[in-house]
Amino acid sequence: MMEVAIIGCGRQGDRRAAALKEAGDKLSLAVDIVPQLAKNLAGKYGCRYSTDWKAAVQDNGIDAVLICTSNDSHAEISIAALKAGKNVLCEKPLARNPKEASEILSALKSSKAKLKCGFNHRYHPAIAMAKSHVESGAIGRIMFMRCRYGITGREGYEKDWRANAAISGGGQLMDQGQHAIDLFRWFGGEISEVTGHVDTMFWKIKPVEDNAFAILHGKAGHTCMMHVSWTEWKNLFSFEVFGDKGYVKVEGLGGSYGKERLFTGKRDLSGPFNEKATEFSGSDISWEEEWKDFSNSIKRNKKPLGSADDGAAAVKIAYSIYKSSATGKSVKLGSF
Repeated sequence: MMEVAIIGCGRQGDRRAAALKEAGDKLSLAVDIVPQLAKNLAGKYGCRYSTDWKAAVQDNGIDAVLICTSNDSHAEISIAALKAGKNVLCEKPLARNPKEASEILSALKSSKAKLKCGFNHRYHPAIAMAKSHVESGAIGRIMFMRCRYGITGREGYEKDWRANAAISGGGQLMDQGQHAIDLFRWFGGEISEVTGHVDTMFWKIKPVEDNAFAILHGKAGHTCMMHVSWTEWKNLFSFEVFGDKGYVKVEGLGGSYGKERLFTGKRDLSGPFNEKATEFSGSDISWEEEWKDFSNSIKRNKKPLGSADDGAAAVKIAYSIYKSSATGKSVKLGSF
């Protein structure tokens, strides 16, 4: 059983606390700059609480730190925790910009601890099954991928910390866009070039974008298309991978995104259209599965799935899209 500290005790911290408890680890310290939030989570899980994140980093009894704070503190806390020998699970984005992400990677290189970026989408059952299907060779060579991902926003969204570029590092591209980018890389490998456009179409949050559009070219020769939005009006998740022998599609993530479903199909130019659908119901298990996987990577001394390198790559790709949007030109990843 690992002794864990959660830094950031809002909705995400509460979600993570439930997951690690289900996985058999112990929440020992709850930390938040808002005393009542820290106290509430500590009361719910029977642990100590503090308003100073350094208390978690300096505590010799803490094995791992879960960072659920706003983006502007991800790098500072991650680096301090790694230097103190604490294992870290940091929510996405790993950092506000590529420079901060590189600083985290440098600290990790000098540490014996592990760091995982919070890419829980890899652990949704439909996505995990789609990944296995692709790896089995069932759809053949990947030709292209598409992802549409968006939320409705909410009244007063312009006052949310995510709408403050100094805190967030960017808009929807640094929010749900990070998941889309990560899935493209996980399924298809490295990205070599991007062309993108970001815009602020509805919310009064400039210079932060509420919509981002991008075409990403993979080193393996495939193309990825992405649209992430804070103006979807009805929450949406759609991820598709098309190969030369067939395809996989994931629609929905449960809850407000609709039933989580996996569709698989095979190319047959002479036969009737044939598609198989698998539906997943019940509670969202991705948080618990992600924590279990991270815990096992620590115990087995192996690189976590959704690693610091993956988190840094997603940030770098997002900033390459920003550069493309600003210049009106494609950006090669090696030139950024």
